[in-house]
Amino acid sequence: MSAVRSHQSPPQYRGRIAPSPTGFLHLGHARTFWTAQQRASTQGGTLLLRNEDLDRARCKPEFVSAMLEDLRWFGFQWHEGPDCGGPFAPYNQSQRLELYRAAFEALQSKGFIYPCKCSRQDIRRALQAPHAEDDEPIYPGTCRLAEAAAATREPKAVPTAAQPAQNWRFRVSDGEMIAFEDGHFGPQQFIAGKDFGDFVVWRSEGLPAYELAVVVDDAAMKISEVVRGADLLTSTARQLLLYRALGLMPPQFYHCPLMLDKSGKRLAKRHDALSLRTLRAEGKTPVEIRGYWRV
Repeated sequence: MSAVRSHQSPPQYRGRIAPSPTGFLHLGHARTFWTAQQRASTQGGTLLLRNEDLDRARCKPEFVSAMLEDLRWFGFQWHEGPDCGGPFAPYNQSQRLELYRAAFEALQSKGFIYPCKCSRQDIRRALQAPHAEDDEPIYPGTCRLAEAAAATREPKAVPTAAQPAQNWRFRVSDGEMIAFEDGHFGPQQFIAGKDFGDFVVWRSEGLPAYELAVVVDDAAMKISEVVRGADLLTSTARQLLLYRALGLMPPQFYHCPLMLDKSGKRLAKRHDALSLRTLRAEGKTPVEIRGYWRV
């Protein structure tokens, strides 16, 4: 008996660039975003722009307008975004809080997360995309153990959204291996409890952490491939656990090598001399700038 061949077309490629307006874009952002644009263009797909503006303390309106101006000047073209709309609007994360709350409540009702009252230093880091040099530290499980002990002494209270402000962590299964195929670096694997621990998904300020927000958005916006920096490889392992817990299909991943400064450190927004805005003011053209790196 011969196999029946499917004539169904593969899903259209959907990629995204997702800057955070906490400073001016630099060469590292440009190279990663350019890779995302090229991969979308090569496959005849759609590229969207998402404004990841959840950091209320650091996201500034002037950085949003500068971000859009610098991206257009450099040669980026997107099909959906906060400036042009699209079928999955809004494209500003600050306007998508209801979606994040629904995902939080789903995790809460299924027992995947627990309240945490520990140090706020790592909680603040969870708002932004973690980086290799200051990644979220492995959580020692202080509040997880306290919750387990309390559960043996008294009936477990049903969590509600109206509870006092507190942070919430996703409970990982220590020793579980999370593996995925990266489009650039190949096979990757991380061990829960060793390479990363219980991680923050919701902050006491009433906002989602980076890990939860991007999972919700990438799934809702039907992103087929996430292109981003290599400093987020561990974050991908965490996010795969969230995709599974929420019953969502994860995208493919392609992590780009990081751009380093002369001292060998990863470029950051504090490197004003290498910001697109500064290079433009110095008379550099986008073509010249793209000549600084290979995609």
